[in-house]
Amino acid sequence: MTSPQSATAPAGDDTGVDTDKAQWQTADLDLSAYLDRIGYDGPRTATLDTLRAVHRAHMSTLSFTNLDLFLGRGNDLEMRNLADRIVGARRGGYCFEQNLLLAAALEGLGFSVDRQLARVRRGSTKVRARTHAVLLVESDGRRWLADVGFGDEGLIEPIPFEDGAELTVGEWTWRVDLDGDEWVLRSRHPDRWFDVYSLRLEHHFRADFDEANHFTATYPLSTFVGRLIAQRGDDRIRQTLLNRELTTQYPDGRRETRELSDAEVVTALRDVFHLGVTGEDEAPLRAALDAARPRRS
Repeated sequence: MTSPQSATAPAGDDTGVDTDKAQWQTADLDLSAYLDRIGYDGPRTATLDTLRAVHRAHMSTLSFTNLDLFLGRGNDLEMRNLADRIVGARRGGYCFEQNLLLAAALEGLGFSVDRQLARVRRGSTKVRARTHAVLLVESDGRRWLADVGFGDEGLIEPIPFEDGAELTVGEWTWRVDLDGDEWVLRSRHPDRWFDVYSLRLEHHFRADFDEANHFTATYPLSTFVGRLIAQRGDDRIRQTLLNRELTTQYPDGRRETRELSDAEVVTALRDVFHLGVTGEDEAPLRAALDAARPRRS
């Protein structure tokens, strides 16, 4: 079993301030408000049980979505703004938002967290830019890959960050493999292992995440620009909303897809994806759906 050493973070400056932690604005998160938002009322101790429970509670409550981007409202990564959107306004978010929020919460609980950038594969070995955020968390004498920001193929609980490690939750199974100098997360499909994403370990800075987020949020051909996406998964099913199309995926590979009316899109965002869509959002949402990029563009 191979386990490369993690990159060494700068210890701080001569003022005694831990500059590496300060850049992530962990102290700006109201931990109690976050835990209330995800419905977690368990121990606030840095144990593996806590890590698993918080990760699962986050995944079951905060859906993956680009709703605010789709409505033209941006998604900067300032921690207070992240908390206002996701915790206060119940909006959800995608990987940079979701995993930076989780990282701050875990650090508030006493965990050591390493923020990394990954390359999305989605079944392909084509080299893509590093536009996915993931977390490595120290617990129980091991490192764990935690990720609440991938959507349909995303982890429900953390998986050991070790070559050959597997995790089964409900009907879904994931695996971590070391492929040369890249770590690969794979998801078990009925006919094969499906490459989800890969990463090389190095030390990252807040500026790296801001740059990757800016590209993801503004590049015209980005998956997240010009169309509505919302995703969530539980132990049994995975659900994806793309513009007006709602798809339910089952572990045996079956998919059920149906077209929604504008009113049904609003209902799905609220009831299926647990997002805070207000009455004031409905007219801009309809207009954005009319102008949305089609599925295969």
